[in-house]
Amino acid sequence: MIAVDRKSRKPLQRQIYDAYRSAILDGGLRSGQRIPSTRVLATELHVSRFPVLNAYAQLLAEGYFQSRIGAGTVVSSSLPDQFIASGPAHTRAAAVHRGPRPVARRSSVSPHPEPSPWLGGLGPFGVGQVAFDQFPHHIWSQLIARRARNPNAQSFHYGDVMGLLPLRETVASYLRTARSLRCEAEQVMIVSGSQHALELTARVLLDKASPVWIEEPGYRLARIIFLVTGCRLVPVPVDGEGLDVSAGIRRCRHARAAFVTPSHQFPLGATMSAPRRLQLLEWAQRSGSWIIEDDYDSEYRYESLPIASLQGLDSNSRVLYIGTFSKVLFPSLRLGYLVIPKDLFDRFAAARRAMDLCPPTFYQEVLTDFIGEGHFARHIRRMRSLYHERRRALVMALERELGDTVQVLGSEAGMHLAISLKTDRITDVQVTDVQIDDVRIAERAAQQQLWMWPLSRAYVAKPSRCGLILGFGSAAVEEIPRAVHRLRQLLLGRK
Repeated sequence: MIAVDRKSRKPLQRQIYDAYRSAILDGGLRSGQRIPSTRVLATELHVSRFPVLNAYAQLLAEGYFQSRIGAGTVVSSSLPDQFIASGPAHTRAAAVHRGPRPVARRSSVSPHPEPSPWLGGLGPFGVGQVAFDQFPHHIWSQLIARRARNPNAQSFHYGDVMGLLPLRETVASYLRTARSLRCEAEQVMIVSGSQHALELTARVLLDKASPVWIEEPGYRLARIIFLVTGCRLVPVPVDGEGLDVSAGIRRCRHARAAFVTPSHQFPLGATMSAPRRLQLLEWAQRSGSWIIEDDYDSEYRYESLPIASLQGLDSNSRVLYIGTFSKVLFPSLRLGYLVIPKDLFDRFAAARRAMDLCPPTFYQEVLTDFIGEGHFARHIRRMRSLYHERRRALVMALERELGDTVQVLGSEAGMHLAISLKTDRITDVQVTDVQIDDVRIAERAAQQQLWMWPLSRAYVAKPSRCGLILGFGSAAVEEIPRAVHRLRQLLLGRK
């Protein structure tokens, strides 16, 4: 960031001073950011230490720098000239903005982020939030420390484009046992979460204007991926048996792909019935289409054993299977997996190589240890019991507090449920427009630290339901009744 010109008439001390001052006022250096020592900077610039000392002294005197014991020199937290640069900065910005500024068309196709206050906090009823306080942090920390103390050379080099082989072998074994998949390690690609897997899949399988079936209502972030790819969305209604395949065929028989969440439909929670699964597979085979199966939280099923995957029923390699560790471990881990038909290996590997070469190795190694030593299986068992208890507490509280004011949907699995609001019973909320209605409720709830999602945002067309999506993963059992009582006050306007 700091450079000097030895041929300039300006003294070195002044060049260093001006460079730092400009960087601070332009925002390149922020409050509290550490500055190199005078000795280090003099060495890097190949100059005497004296002009550096003089420049630092001037910056300290004027309040741009401050010295902290044990931390060295940092950018000051109270800058005296922070408004002086507003004029020049504006002039520079205007100069930058002259002339054409072309951007890709797909960047304007993707909807701009709308204000979503319900995404702003942790606690009841945050969707996709896990019981982070129940994660075995001490074990995870020990595994990290062990790997960090004993690094190997391979860990510091570029890895396999498909991901770490021991982790892929572990994942394949788990999927064959727990989800009845037909897969080997060579078919598993380690990705940075399910959204990354979906982006890769769209790049490889879909062209501009390719029609794609999506669930209606469905997962909004999946829709954004398809829109950015330039696909034509074909909303297909969902009922108690999952995606209505017959309706999809009537709307677009020759869609290139269908995106489904068959084990636990998001957001309504339906499980796709066996006849629908077989009908979907038959349609894909007849039309030469692909099925993208997002199995985002199938580990958590409370009334029965986990439902076998759609991919496990597929004898024609038409299904691409997406899974993630975000719900079973924690979202910031950003590790998931994509199971690819064997004839598509080369295409997916090429697309992945173009995107980011390979996944990071270190946390793949830690996760391999975590699974291989049995911690993963124990954690899943604990969390299944814990979420079952929290889910039961939420359903009971909803029945007690709201009764027939709401209809509970999809409470048999996962870490969320949906409630459909009977609008004739809701007070103090305008119900002339379903979409405005539940969005307004969610906004008001967020003001009271209740982080539920409006159901209407999950629709492409005009919503057919007014409702809310309630997560229960991060809310303690004793906290849930109080939170539902606050929800009752919000909806009914009385205690």
